Amino acid sequence: MAHVLIVAAGFYAHIHAAQLAAARQALEAAGHSHALVEVPGALEIPPAIALAAGTGRYDAYVALGCVIRGETYHFDVVANESARGLMALALDGLAIGNGILTVETEAQALARVGKAAEAVAAALALLKLREELGIAA
Repeated sequence: MAHVLIVAAGFYAHIHAAQLAAARQALEAAGHSHALVEVPGALEIPPAIALAAGTGRYDAYVALGCVIRGETYHFDVVANESARGLMALALDGLAIGNGILTVETEAQALARVGKAAEAVAAALALLKLREELGIAA
């Protein structure tokens, strides 16, 4: 059984709650335990995972959040940099499922909250691969 850390950005509370429910359901159905760390927004997710990874307490990580396009360039910065940060951590060997939604509208986000379960599946698949390859966490 793996111990998975969910790192969730709560900027959009109702989307956050739905993503969290989907991720927890997927982890519990797969028989894994989990913990939760909440951060303000998507940009804080990669550093929170990096900090948590230093503890050695977790086998895998699930990043949950939502970035909805607004009228400024900020959407692009947050979407790109959060994804870049997660990819850098994954390339360093962490098993991470990226469930950060990057959408145009709130309706698109609500239609995709189930993607959190896919992020769980991705994290668990990477964890399994790491174990099959004999790579220590």
